[in-house]
Amino acid sequence: MNGLSDTSQTLSLMAFTAVATVTLLLCVMTGPDRDDLDEFYTGYNSLSPMRNGLAIAGDYISAATVLGTGGVIALYGYDGVVLALSTALSLMLLMFLLAEPLRNAGRFTMGDAFARRMPGRKVRIAASLVTLAALLPLMLVQLAGTGQLLSFILGFSGESVQTGCIVGVGALMISYAAIGGMKGTAFIQTVKMVMLLGSGAVVAALILQRFDWDPGALFGAAAAQSGVGDAFLRSGLQFSGGPYPELDMVSSQLAVVLGGACLPHVTMRMYTASSARQVRRSMSWAVSTVALFVLVITVVGFGATALIGRAALAQADPQGNSAYLLGSQAAFGAEVSTAETFLFTAVTTALFLTLLASVAGMILACANSLAHDVYATFRRETSGRQEMALARISALAVGIPAVLLATLVQHRSLQPLVTVSFCVGASALAPALVYSLFWRRYTRTGLLWTLVGGTLSVFLLLPGTNLVSGSPHSAFPEADFNFFPFTTTGIVTVPLGFALGWLGTLASGRGKAAEQRRQYEAVEGWILAGAVRKN
Repeated sequence: MNGLSDTSQTLSLMAFTAVATVTLLLCVMTGPDRDDLDEFYTGYNSLSPMRNGLAIAGDYISAATVLGTGGVIALYGYDGVVLALSTALSLMLLMFLLAEPLRNAGRFTMGDAFARRMPGRKVRIAASLVTLAALLPLMLVQLAGTGQLLSFILGFSGESVQTGCIVGVGALMISYAAIGGMKGTAFIQTVKMVMLLGSGAVVAALILQRFDWDPGALFGAAAAQSGVGDAFLRSGLQFSGGPYPELDMVSSQLAVVLGGACLPHVTMRMYTASSARQVRRSMSWAVSTVALFVLVITVVGFGATALIGRAALAQADPQGNSAYLLGSQAAFGAEVSTAETFLFTAVTTALFLTLLASVAGMILACANSLAHDVYATFRRETSGRQEMALARISALAVGIPAVLLATLVQHRSLQPLVTVSFCVGASALAPALVYSLFWRRYTRTGLLWTLVGGTLSVFLLLPGTNLVSGSPHSAFPEADFNFFPFTTTGIVTVPLGFALGWLGTLASGRGKAAEQRRQYEAVEGWILAGAVRKN
């Protein structure tokens, strides 16, 4: 990748320093000032629908989404647009199917939602382990990308400097989660989305202006610069190298749509709404925000291909992760004015804040789960002060290993880690939530089979994909132990997750199923309709 000008680098460094200082200060100011679990975990349900909706969208739109999806659009055209639309569809699935029941059933964590009708230590521990399995890989992606992103923007070089960037940014993220709690991270997510959408919309407008505000001309120019002609505007380019491209695309969409809707750092925002009406309004804001972002990233992605060329983008980064930045830079043309320099600084600052906010939310979700679902189950009497202290210690316990692991994988392809997170969400959490919220006969055994079996199946099959080995752009290009013919595991593990829940329920016997049905009917009113709110 080509670096930026000295002026842009200086402005970016100043902006990053200011953002880190101000956001940390505001996180301290908006964080909980008392040892109150409701304030730390949910912010007393005091967030307005707009703020909560922007925070939900912020948790959903991570740096991996911005850079990764933008790269797929720039390299693969139509297939990238389908991926971007799938992110919006995933949030709509959460809005219409799961949001209200989750808010009614849960209190602080996903373990609460499961334990509402199936109380027990095993359920909570399994929920916590799956939360870690789903979010830790995604954290590594954000952290590992930090060094490369800052190296490009600020002109740094050398592995030690990149590692230092990862450690420094990681320390900030841990601080946000441990100090600010739900309100603090929500504030950062809100600011991030405003900056990301604002700067992105201006860049998209500049790109459209270059093509006389004609999207057709933009798409045509992108196809001409893609090197593959009209295939750039048709389905199948991304998965054309595999033996079953159509099924591979279906598998990928299953993982994105089902997995994205059920990731714990997104679903935990449902518990911050004070009522069912508030969660509906929050989700309306979130879906609208993500839909607008899909339009922005589509224009920027196609603009990057049209203005720079697909070959040049692939040469800069085979995964296309630099396309969003390079497309934004190309939108200004050869002569860059002072105003455009400031605008590009706003783009890079928004990406920097996206990195900070995304991982802070994930660390908070993992820390909350460890403190509330694991620690609290082993202590019969736990005060709010003790649990909050442990939640903050848990943020360190999760964040420090994540930072260390990120320094080890920073020079590998990170796509397998993204895929793991979404596949675990789709194969374990999605069937577990659907069954536990809507199926009366679902038993504890069925739930454990779903959570454990769905997660293990992903970790068993994913190493056999070409994302891990067998291709020049895989995590281990020097090896070839490819045995699974698809890029993601969703086409096998998603049906398997649902099947395991059904088989586990059958294995429990009719007596357990009948007992569970009676227990579910006792809480059905407040899970589905919020008729009763029991904490």
